[in-house]
Amino acid sequence: MQLVFRWVINALAILVIANVVPGIEVASLYTALVAALVLGLVNALIRPILFVLTLPVTVVTLGLFAFVINALMVWLVSTVVKGFTVEGFVPALIAALLLWVVSLATNSLLKQAKET
Repeated sequence: MQLVFRWVINALAILVIANVVPGIEVASLYTALVAALVLGLVNALIRPILFVLTLPVTVVTLGLFAFVINALMVWLVSTVVKGFTVEGFVPALIAALLLWVVSLATNSLLKQAKET
């Protein structure tokens, strides 16, 4: 159930981000759901490999390069999912930062719900 909750929250976040950040467009709720699903899969499969390969750069930048990796993952998903477009690196970076904030809030809510 938590997985479905995270998926829907991320899809809604993608819709909101598309309305707030210029350079990001989402065609429909269905497209946002597919983009959230693909982003989750990409983050689970490809991101750890990139993180290990870029570990020296991440250490030198005190972890800030992880946001660049997240932005690249958002940009990659936009090339795979039709109807989800990201027009450059800066919108992808902003979207990655906003998705990180949403994920942080979601994790906090789920942790509180588990404790009660």
